[in-house]
Amino acid sequence: MRNLIVGSAWLSPIVLIILWERAPMLGLAIMALSHAAWLYATLRANVQWLGPVITRFETNAREVWLTIDDGPASDTPAILDLLQTSKVVATFFVKGALAAKNGDLVRAIIERGNSVANHSDDHPSGSFWRLLPAEIAHQIDRCNATLQSLTSTRPTWFRAPVGMKNPAVHPALEERGMRLIGWSVRGLDTVHSDPADVATRIVPRTTPGSIIVLHQGRQNSLACLQRVISDLQEQNYAFVIPADERLKTNR
Repeated sequence: MRNLIVGSAWLSPIVLIILWERAPMLGLAIMALSHAAWLYATLRANVQWLGPVITRFETNAREVWLTIDDGPASDTPAILDLLQTSKVVATFFVKGALAAKNGDLVRAIIERGNSVANHSDDHPSGSFWRLLPAEIAHQIDRCNATLQSLTSTRPTWFRAPVGMKNPAVHPALEERGMRLIGWSVRGLDTVHSDPADVATRIVPRTTPGSIIVLHQGRQNSLACLQRVISDLQEQNYAFVIPADERLKTNR
């Protein structure tokens, strides 16, 4: 599918030139549709057209995977205390540039039984979707190098900024033996500050095997995490970090 979308985006201008004299509207329609497909696959999180995106994991129990984006940040210690008190583990998708400045926080995440993964180096949320292959590779490699230097383990999971990915992302990940991690449910906690609203978006949509995405580093982050964890535990959900073989691409 990836080759079809990329190929059609390249060929559509040629088709337009060929058809221009006899059927210009048809040529324009073909070009518009091919580029619309490219943009949809790039800008829409969790769409599988350009390659596999992990959106769930296999389980026979009431288990979920909590993922926390955008750290490490000043609220990391408080979040770690919350997780430990609640008997919850999570994966922190961290920015390499922040990790390089806060190595002690990255090590604390690991020491508390959680895991860290790659969320790009400096999280260019407005431009990541249009970066060239070399720039995509730089974002992935720089964060990997930082995390490996701090944890002695090279990350195998990557989450794109805002979930966007262009045709260069999957080839870069494949070359590095990495997988693109999306989500099943999110609370839009970067937009909504009320923990009850965030929990209302997540909890009713959660099922066994769901991947939940929340964020840190914002004024409401800790309260949102606390509310979501509490509400899900009331529904007898446990929080786990699944092994690679349990990760699924279908939603």
